[in-house]
Amino acid sequence: MVKKISNQDSLGENNFFLTSIHPATMHCPLPPILSSSKAGWNNIYLEFHRQPPGEIPQSYCQKYSLCIKTQTCTKRGKSERWFNDQFQNQSMTKGDFFIVPPKTFYRGRWDSPIDFILLCLEPTLVKRIAYESVDPERVEIVPIFPKSDLFILQIGLALKKVLETNQPDSSLYAETMANALSAHLLQYYSTSKFTLPEYTDGLPKYKLRQVIEYINECLAQNLTIAELAQLVQMSPHYFGRLFKQSMGIAPYQYILQCRIEQSKVLLRDQKLTIAEIAQAVGFTHQSHLNYHFKRLVKVTPKQFRDR
Repeated sequence: MVKKISNQDSLGENNFFLTSIHPATMHCPLPPILSSSKAGWNNIYLEFHRQPPGEIPQSYCQKYSLCIKTQTCTKRGKSERWFNDQFQNQSMTKGDFFIVPPKTFYRGRWDSPIDFILLCLEPTLVKRIAYESVDPERVEIVPIFPKSDLFILQIGLALKKVLETNQPDSSLYAETMANALSAHLLQYYSTSKFTLPEYTDGLPKYKLRQVIEYINECLAQNLTIAELAQLVQMSPHYFGRLFKQSMGIAPYQYILQCRIEQSKVLLRDQKLTIAEIAQAVGFTHQSHLNYHFKRLVKVTPKQFRDR
């Protein structure tokens, strides 16, 4: 049930204090088990929590914050949440999520243990994707009380797995997921009518050639989807969709393949060490090259060179 509450009620009888939350998270009783804080991701942030019964004091959210419940409880516990002047005490089941938009006051409490993923998106990213379809200043995603959304659950679990398996150089993958999640929120949870344009022919050939040449020239740099999209004057979301239509794979996968192919050339040449090759093709560390090379080529760089 959702109901309006007064300003006095919003603080409750326990006199919850007002706090400005970390730019990408909420104050929970225990620290997160997993966090993307050191993963080098842009525009998206993830935490995985396993919390005992407790509460989150009233906080002011600065980003789009999505809370996704990930476990099935044998005992259905009670949970309560406040978005600005709205209150609801609906229990959440596995796969349910709720949205706290920027500039929204949030408070919550629960009486049984809970596992959840917290996903946070930068408002500037959502506006950037909205730009091609509507006036971004008119985009409004209001607070969403718990409901089920399989797509959002899958994105949360996929990003969580990337962190759990400690996959190196995951920033391009996370950027792709952030773009897809932003577009999904705009299409299904915006108060303004928002329809994603449909493109079926991929990138124009001259733009595709421009992007591929840029990737090959700048392979050693920290390439981003946003940077490539800006090169052809498109939003990252639409650029990613059109690139995949043209090449059959996502931009981050193509960049990774280019780095592996270039590393093969340098390994055959035998002039550079493996560590130097990793840096020359854009990997942060030699271990990152080893990981992706073994995954895609089925042998390590050293084994490839020795052959």
